[in-house]
Amino acid sequence: MKEKEITRLTRLKEYESKLYNDRIKYIAGIDEAGRGPLAGPVVVGCVIMPKESFIEYVNDSKKISETKREMLYEKITEEAISYGTGIIWQNEIDEINILNATKKALTMAIDSLKIKPDLILVDALDKIDTRGIPYTPIIKGDAKVYSISCASIIAKVTRDRIIREYDELYPEYGFSSHKGYGTAKHIQAIKEYGICPLHRKSFVKNFI
Repeated sequence: MKEKEITRLTRLKEYESKLYNDRIKYIAGIDEAGRGPLAGPVVVGCVIMPKESFIEYVNDSKKISETKREMLYEKITEEAISYGTGIIWQNEIDEINILNATKKALTMAIDSLKIKPDLILVDALDKIDTRGIPYTPIIKGDAKVYSISCASIIAKVTRDRIIREYDELYPEYGFSSHKGYGTAKHIQAIKEYGICPLHRKSFVKNFI
């Protein structure tokens, strides 16, 4: 591992390093993927990494290529003490709105952990149900805190895999390339073909 990468990862782990003590043994990072797209679910990733974890290239998932994210996903999930996801689908997003859907998926992700963390670090979200576990919201946490970066990769890869499966069912929309986000090609496809069951009706009403 290059010295520059060691320095970057050390900085990414600083926040958590200051927290570990006798009372805080397990720290869970949480992040979501898919709040903004016009189609598909919102996915929340939650992960407890070992204190000594130091995986090369871990970063905010948006700053990593799709190929590298897939590789990191395998390394993170293999090394994790515990990890899980919460998924809320497009129909429920339409019913309860994206913010409430994200918060519900977050609680589901926490429930899926096999080990209860002592503290949760979450990217930005506040007023959430963490099942009584103390939590700290951190603005842009996916770029600042190692475990949140790991969670962002889990959430993003999980969601991307789901969307790629749907691309085979609805190839005319090009889901595998834009992952449901509102690109010009995606919007044009909606205008040309209408919507499919994967679309969030509350998000696409201006295009149909």
